[in-house]
Amino acid sequence: MALLDILHYPDPRLYNKAKAVERIDEKLRTLIDDMFETMYAAPGIGLAAVQVNLPLRVITIDVSEERSDPLCLVNPEILARRGTVELEEGCLSVPGVYEMVPRSEWIRVKALNREGDAFEVEANDLLAVCIQHEMDHLEGKLFVDYLSQLKRQRIRKKATKLNKQATL
Repeated sequence: MALLDILHYPDPRLYNKAKAVERIDEKLRTLIDDMFETMYAAPGIGLAAVQVNLPLRVITIDVSEERSDPLCLVNPEILARRGTVELEEGCLSVPGVYEMVPRSEWIRVKALNREGDAFEVEANDLLAVCIQHEMDHLEGKLFVDYLSQLKRQRIRKKATKLNKQATL
């Protein structure tokens, strides 16, 4: 397994829309394993392939405290949603920034697992928010896009400065 480089906001590649995975093979399973390793090392609870500069509809998630409940969603699609919840969100691509974002409280999602088998999952609260957050990445959207223009400008300025310092 290998650690992948995570793109940081405002990198324009974060706004690429992901393409559907057409074939689940050993190469894709290796990517999924690498995404989990990268997510855990970051540390984070979710990672979309777009964030590691691979515009594929692949998400890895683990909201358990023990990192013992990994969930992989390939070509995820929300089938149903209800309710509204606001939880403070952060993002591995926007380090150090946490903001409240409105999301559906409960969702039902269909996807493929790492073996290519179709399944459905019902999620609420943190897991539902995490899935929606990561699915936004697949559409080329970041959680900061839900914020006011003023907040986005401040975050962009701070992120650009941090990115420049990191490359020195």
